[in-house]
Amino acid sequence: MKHLVFATNNQHKLEEVQAMVGQTFELKSLKEIGCFAEIPETGITFEENASQKSRYIFEHFKVDCFSDDSGLEVDALGGEPGVYSAHYSGSRDTETNMQLVLDNLGANTNRKARFRCVISLILDGREYFFEGSAEGEITRERSGSSGFGYDPIFRPEGYQNTFSEMSQEEKNKISHRAKAMDKLVEFLTKRASSNPQPHSV
Repeated sequence: MKHLVFATNNQHKLEEVQAMVGQTFELKSLKEIGCFAEIPETGITFEENASQKSRYIFEHFKVDCFSDDSGLEVDALGGEPGVYSAHYSGSRDTETNMQLVLDNLGANTNRKARFRCVISLILDGREYFFEGSAEGEITRERSGSSGFGYDPIFRPEGYQNTFSEMSQEEKNKISHRAKAMDKLVEFLTKRASSNPQPHSV
């Protein structure tokens, strides 16, 4: 089984992504490889942050790895919170971050938003990028108890439930991270089976 380091110690994300890849690959967290450093995330785009994290792991631990950076983009807020989604309110408290989004939107009728995810994979010293997005809207109040982050206030397009009201299996079929991961897994599977010449994605 192929081992890959997922540059996170977020157990929710690790479980979510492991469920997506199934038995094809075994994921290891940063803690499992002995990485306890605060990896810099100083980029101004999802691509820059994802790359910064995966390059740090590869340079310091010399292992195949991937990192994702993702966040919520709200049209009426000019794309905020974007890359600052995890600490939009100045802290990492998810309740405070969600409330700030709701407060900033107020009674605005334009609730259109999307989750975006960019994955940076470093394999055999080369870097590849994969992206996924999930279109939807911001609800006027929290709903649901599963998931994490902004899931309780995000309703994906074509659905009546928020991400937080969905089972992990249902969410994993349509989420931004699932779409990016599908591309990553497809790439790795094809590479393993046919050993094609490396190419950027």
